[in-house]
Amino acid sequence: MQVIITVIGTDKVGIIAAVTTKLAALNVNILDVSQTIMQGAFTMMLLAQLPEDAAFTNTKAELQDLGSSIGVDVKIARQEIFDAMHKL
Repeated sequence: MQVIITVIGTDKVGIIAAVTTKLAALNVNILDVSQTIMQGAFTMMLLAQLPEDAAFTNTKAELQDLGSSIGVDVKIARQEIFDAMHKL
């Protein structure tokens, strides 16, 4: 299943490393990534592929826990739902 992962928070050293390390540990493949810093606010959006045997809710909980531990907001959405929500 393809998912969209967003990471938003105050910029600091190690955000990308922590997020990508966690995704690797969960065997999540990053397909595309965009990140920027806007006036001290870090933002990153990733398109990723979950392993076939991964439970979406468990992955979501793992990423939310990571976000809490590093002080950023991490959200995940199924790509088809994300796309449907953002159609004009």
